[in-house]
Amino acid sequence: MSSIKVIGGSKLKGETIIQGSKNAALPIIAATVLNQGVTILRNCPRILDVFHMIDVLKELGCTANWEGNTLIVDTTYISSTKVSENSVQKMRSSILFLGALLGRTQEVSIAYPGGCSIGKRPIDYHLESIKSMNVSQEFCGENNSIIHCYTDKIKGNDIFLRFPSVGATQNVILTAVLGEGITRIFNAAREPEVLDLCNFLSLAGARIRGKGTAFIEIEGVKALHDVEYKLSSDRIVTGTYMAAVAVAGGDVVLRNIPVNHIESVSNVLKRIGCKIRVTDDVMKISCNKRPLPYDILKTQPYPGFPTDMQSQLMTVLSLADGASTIIEEIFESRFQNAKELNKMGANITVENENKAVIRGVNSLQGGLVRAYDLRAGAALVIAGLAALGTTVIRDVTCVERGYEDICRDLRSLGASINYCSDNILACASYPMA
Repeated sequence: MSSIKVIGGSKLKGETIIQGSKNAALPIIAATVLNQGVTILRNCPRILDVFHMIDVLKELGCTANWEGNTLIVDTTYISSTKVSENSVQKMRSSILFLGALLGRTQEVSIAYPGGCSIGKRPIDYHLESIKSMNVSQEFCGENNSIIHCYTDKIKGNDIFLRFPSVGATQNVILTAVLGEGITRIFNAAREPEVLDLCNFLSLAGARIRGKGTAFIEIEGVKALHDVEYKLSSDRIVTGTYMAAVAVAGGDVVLRNIPVNHIESVSNVLKRIGCKIRVTDDVMKISCNKRPLPYDILKTQPYPGFPTDMQSQLMTVLSLADGASTIIEEIFESRFQNAKELNKMGANITVENENKAVIRGVNSLQGGLVRAYDLRAGAALVIAGLAALGTTVIRDVTCVERGYEDICRDLRSLGASINYCSDNILACASYPMA
């Protein structure tokens, strides 16, 4: 594993380009299985999670090749309907091959998924919904950890989700596209990544109505066709770099931003003192004073404030001029970062599994901290930008799951940041501030 070393104290200035969306790429890569042919995905991020999804495609007998940030996938032939337990445990999004393989071959064997340690995230909603579409399910292996699903025909049905789960919504869509009849999803997730998946599938010949709403209707078709599709830009990477400016101060231009999908984050950052101006797909953001506190910030399903930005805002609010409260309403283990920020001098109290009180301090101190998950790691990186002295964030492989090169991007804005060996002795001139 690698580490990231940050020398804090420099304001950010310059511009950087936002990568393609991780959360759009993963379900769409799974969806390519539904087409017996070639799919071309442009603006695809070259990140660890995408590489893991490509590994699964190859296990199934498909091929995938890169041309810059264009991914070319050939799913003409599928030689296996089994996704190995090793592949699935690397990342949660691999569970999307459940719906895609069912839609293509009417059978799949897949293990329970892994990924970041931010909560239990059960797949009950996925399984309950798919079962109602004439799909039989068996559980086998050690601790019944392998799910075997099969059917003689996918049959459309009305699906009522108890919670607007993004993954469950996507899996139902993937299962239904080549099924028989009409599937209607009530209380569907409205996240931009669901819309991206629907847009991709529609371009490939699927019949989907209600895209981007809480009610989605899918009319099954006999086959999809080859398609070329450009992925949207990553709203969480955009939000992370916006938070970096709020923490470190400065004046930054972000290009290729997903304008319509960052309103909730922009509104919060404006309230705490950032100046933000957007023209077309370009954002100018500046912040040159200590952030203001935020009374109560709640994470919510889209279009509310995203849980994937909670850790980054905790970093920002740790330097605010007053007390703030964050309530995490999506995942129950997303406050692991609080103790790492406290090592750097923050004053954060986790009152229960979903409530944290942040009392702003004048400054953070460089230190040795650990990334527990993807977004927590990014939040510690931006904490290092504002800290006095040097910060080393260990176990940053998880950060590589969602950011093409966070060091490259922040260096382009004037930050002093580099990857280094996980052996702290190899991180030259590391003083505990």
